Amino acid sequence: MADEAELKVKGVERAAILLLALGEQDAAEILKHMGPKEVQDVGMMMATMTNVSTAQMENVMGSFVSTLKGETSLGLDSDDYIRNMLTSALGADKAGGMIDRILLGRDSKGLEQLKWLDAKSVAEMIRLEHPQIIAIVLSFLEPDQAADIIAVFSENIRTDILMRVATLEGIQPSALQELDAILDKQFSGAGNTKSTGLGGVKAAASILNLVDGVIESKIMDQITGIDQELSQEIQDNMFVFENLIDVDDRGIQTLLREVASEQLLLALRGADDLLKERIFKNMSKRASEMLRDDLEAAQPARLSDVENAQKDILSVTRRLADSGEISLGGSGGEEFV
Repeated sequence: MADEAELKVKGVERAAILLLALGEQDAAEILKHMGPKEVQDVGMMMATMTNVSTAQMENVMGSFVSTLKGETSLGLDSDDYIRNMLTSALGADKAGGMIDRILLGRDSKGLEQLKWLDAKSVAEMIRLEHPQIIAIVLSFLEPDQAADIIAVFSENIRTDILMRVATLEGIQPSALQELDAILDKQFSGAGNTKSTGLGGVKAAASILNLVDGVIESKIMDQITGIDQELSQEIQDNMFVFENLIDVDDRGIQTLLREVASEQLLLALRGADDLLKERIFKNMSKRASEMLRDDLEAAQPARLSDVENAQKDILSVTRRLADSGEISLGGSGGEEFV
């Protein structure tokens, strides 16, 4: 009988197993309905997946069939279903922007096409638009793609665009028609309906996290000169605990030498599995095994305590980055060789 741990496959891995089981033609039809990042993530998982057991395959297929049987009202109240599902899976902060992109983008064509183009092509298409429209477009796209695009723009417009992203207080649904018509140079007016959650300080910070370090510094200096309070808000959101996964191995090892084991144990309570594995990878085998055991045996902790521990580690991270001892990959820092 299969071990329980063997059957525990989640997320992208489950999707990859399902697509492998369906066969080439059916899998291809499903991939047509996925976005570029999803295709890349699932494709990478399929390419690296080996030794999928029969028990795992049966478990994934059985779960999929059970889910389908449970959906007795397909298409009804799907907006609420999507919101609840993603919020439950990712948490309110991470799911918010994704939910808006999914629900707003389901009927769009032009914007979805932008997601498949390289940064230079997108920048060329929107460079003559009003900076506010450019800001809305960048808010709609994923932060990594938006970061590549803004790096293409001239220095004198980058700051204006990022400030508009940061001060964007939502986008009204009718404005999606404007965004979708960018390729045709046609815009529609905004209606008096409830706005969405795209844009804002976090969106601007996410983009700046991923641009080149020199560009980031210039933009932040200019924003500080114009609006110091806004600049501070953006900086406060620019590097969060999850971004530690973008720090290279040497940087992680340097950071771990500066952090108390009790503090790390508390901070990792709120971390996702990928970040935990990254931390374990950069510890000795004995230390990582002890940390794994401590995490499994640890009693529940208050969220505020976990967040404070993460903030303390981030303070150490910023200090090490400022002194040049580590490079913050998420902030576009240069690697040392």
